[in-house]
Amino acid sequence: MAATVWKGYITFGLISVPVRLFTAARSERISFNQLHGKCHTRLKQQLYCPTCDSTVERSEIVKGFAYSKDQYVLVDDDEIKKVQPESAVGMEILEFVKISEVDPLYFESSYYLVPEEAGQKAYQLLVETMDKAGYAAVAKLAMHQREHTVLVRARKKGLTLHTMYYPDEVRELSEYGKGVEIEVKPQELQLARQLVESLATAFEPEKYHDQYQARLKELIEHKHAGEETTATESPRLAPVIDLMEALQKSLQAKPAKKAPARATQSVAEAASSDKPRATRKRTRKAG
Repeated sequence: MAATVWKGYITFGLISVPVRLFTAARSERISFNQLHGKCHTRLKQQLYCPTCDSTVERSEIVKGFAYSKDQYVLVDDDEIKKVQPESAVGMEILEFVKISEVDPLYFESSYYLVPEEAGQKAYQLLVETMDKAGYAAVAKLAMHQREHTVLVRARKKGLTLHTMYYPDEVRELSEYGKGVEIEVKPQELQLARQLVESLATAFEPEKYHDQYQARLKELIEHKHAGEETTATESPRLAPVIDLMEALQKSLQAKPAKKAPARATQSVAEAASSDKPRATRKRTRKAG
């Protein structure tokens, strides 16, 4: 059974629902141990005190906050528990928002919110109400010595919780969204739209796999069997010079989907519409 990350109550008005929190997702990757190159023995990490010139056992470690260079305030676990906020045991819903209004950039980690037996009916009431109303709940939750703003949403007949970054944790980048003004032609937009629609489909996460990890596994298997590994060739990419030509070739290389009734120009028509408007008029009169 999965380990409980947090245990407490989620409150909605005067309704309290006992719940447990479980990690919903985590990265899976191949990890390598550090070995001594001479004898291939796995290395051990030791904590060393330069003042005492000796290694330190974990039982000897205490917590300290540096308020100036080499000056610390010592704090123990019991003292930390004394200052924990109410959100350490109770998660009060502060407000409801449309999830479409929340920028995914603020999402940090995801968890499953599961009810205790005594709170199953109230939990189900909250699930169905939020699902039908189309709202997600904003609440506060303290765990791991930090108070998080969290978003709780209905998903697959249950509640999923996402911890969120605070605004001051979301980094600004001066170059982002402030590039030089570049005019994009309507014909280029039309072809790009067609390319997007040719690739559009329903989201099915099970279709996607980590090729890097798969190739690492193959490398390990080949090495273990004493076999050589063939290097994979990476495509050589270069900046696009002729955008219209690149769009046309991209569409031609992609099997076309059945166009909806509202579909407009074809690839050829969109390309020809790149000619000056006056020229097209003269051509029609000549015909």
